Amino acid sequence: MGGDGDNNDSDDRVTVARKFRLLVEKADRKFVRVRDIPINPNKFPNHYYRKVFKVYTQLWRFQQENRAKLVESGLQRWEIGEIASRIGQLYFNQYMRSSETRFLLECYVFYEAILNRAYFDDQSKGVMRSVMKKKDLSLKYKELRFFARYLVVALILNRVDTVKLLVERFKALVDDCKSTFKETNFREWKLVLQEIVRFLKVDTTFMDAKPLRYCAKFDTYPASLSHVARFHAKRVLKLNDALLTSYHRNEVKFTELTLDTFRMLQCLEWEPSGAFFQMRTTEPDNHVNSNGHTEASGLIDINLAMDMTDPTLPLNPRKAILYRPTATHLVSVIATICEELPPDSVFLIYISASGKSGKTTTSHIQTVGASRNSLNNKVDSQSFRGSDEGDSYDSGEDYLWLGPKGSAGSNNLYPGDLIPFTRRPLFLIVDSENSHAFKALHGAERGETAALLLSPRKPAFWGSSSAGEPSKDGSQFTLFLTAPLQAFCQLVGLSCSDIDKEIYSQADEILSSAFSKWEIKLCKPYSLDLVWAQVLPDPFLRRLILRFIFCRSSLYLFCLREDGEEYLPDCLPKLPDDVSPSSEAMQSNILQLAECLGVTNHFNFDIC
Repeated sequence: MGGDGDNNDSDDRVTVARKFRLLVEKADRKFVRVRDIPINPNKFPNHYYRKVFKVYTQLWRFQQENRAKLVESGLQRWEIGEIASRIGQLYFNQYMRSSETRFLLECYVFYEAILNRAYFDDQSKGVMRSVMKKKDLSLKYKELRFFARYLVVALILNRVDTVKLLVERFKALVDDCKSTFKETNFREWKLVLQEIVRFLKVDTTFMDAKPLRYCAKFDTYPASLSHVARFHAKRVLKLNDALLTSYHRNEVKFTELTLDTFRMLQCLEWEPSGAFFQMRTTEPDNHVNSNGHTEASGLIDINLAMDMTDPTLPLNPRKAILYRPTATHLVSVIATICEELPPDSVFLIYISASGKSGKTTTSHIQTVGASRNSLNNKVDSQSFRGSDEGDSYDSGEDYLWLGPKGSAGSNNLYPGDLIPFTRRPLFLIVDSENSHAFKALHGAERGETAALLLSPRKPAFWGSSSAGEPSKDGSQFTLFLTAPLQAFCQLVGLSCSDIDKEIYSQADEILSSAFSKWEIKLCKPYSLDLVWAQVLPDPFLRRLILRFIFCRSSLYLFCLREDGEEYLPDCLPKLPDDVSPSSEAMQSNILQLAECLGVTNHFNFDIC
């Protein structure tokens, strides 16, 4: 009788193991199909995702319910980790296609569980290394890829402590791989490690600063709230879709996320409310059963995942993020999004790219004259991505350059390439030394007048030429649009260590007060061009307009008049004179901020 029982148990284990392997193979096939679909928010294959999520739901729950039998049949912990990692990848892909934070949070839940359960840790102790080495190498590659993916998710969610921990673990893993598998070249992973270290060095300059995401606590101003609520335009447009891309040589990036697009990505999202955010991210630690796996990981069904929506916030605008696209690819994605843009919506296009075909440029350092307290200080007026001496801006070039070094002109993006898409409302941000070439769009539209925010041709910095180099710190203009007070501090040569926290807080209050006053000015009846009026009610676009006004005023007062307009951003159509940088009210706001930070001698105020 006992023998029959053992045979039954054995047969049951074999049946369970066979069913598990079939589910794994089925899930793998569907995963590959979804993974290879290009990320385009307006070509969103929901039916594919529902199918693959359904299979992974079955697979995950099956391994939970039959864990003991599967382990007896030879199931390894890394196999569980591989399933969890793929579920996390699916959620991240959903986030990239939909921009819904709930998917990013679910991805974080799975990645955190993988790390805490140590699913990919070395499990070959006591086994001959010669037998396990090949398998171990494959496992190490899985672990390396997992850390890279987890780092991207933690970065986007601003999990500072988690990012620091992951970088330490990632470095230790790379070092271990190099010492254990000496015949294998891990150069690619060493470069990935260098990328994240460089990224954090730049992005953590002001680690205690408020989030880049739109937060009602910081980005809604009580004094102007009623004016915004009463503001009425003949037509109101909502930001529904955005395309973000950056293409520069040697730009700061991690994997396929550049620093500039990372900042803009967050700038166009809502900050999850505190209670919701904390509840979701602590869930894995509160639901661990006796078998050592998290029940929170069962929340992979799409219908169940809907519970992850923050009820206090609207949906984020959908965003297509293109990493180093060709000109033709960029235009094709723009065409697809424009074709399916909902009525009463505006399409934001952000392009940060060089205006030089594989060249980098630097203008001569200019000396500040006696009007600045006769200190003979210097303004470092470097071009956006450059380091080669003596090569200056060529106003004859009227394109953005999207391509590798030495490639032909087919990678040039011209202003005329965007004209066909002006049949729909566009909000275009161009960050380049050739940005002003895109003024040609104004007046050439095919139905809808485009709103244009154009960067300066050259950035300006106070002090030595090493301070705030764009190749090291990302774009100055983009920083003004995403983190304005940090950009102002960078402009005047102040770092985080230079500023007392209380002083920085006072400066932030001064800037918030200024934004509130400027909102009221913009909401005056008949003061705004219709192009701006129709997008002013949208909180994301209104915030970008306010920050552009701040950027323009700061640079106008910072740079010498004889320097010309190449250090100033521009916009079309024109904004009201009330927010002109030459107005007394605007200069008063900048003066108050400069006095708070002790940098009034860095500016030329007409009202002093």
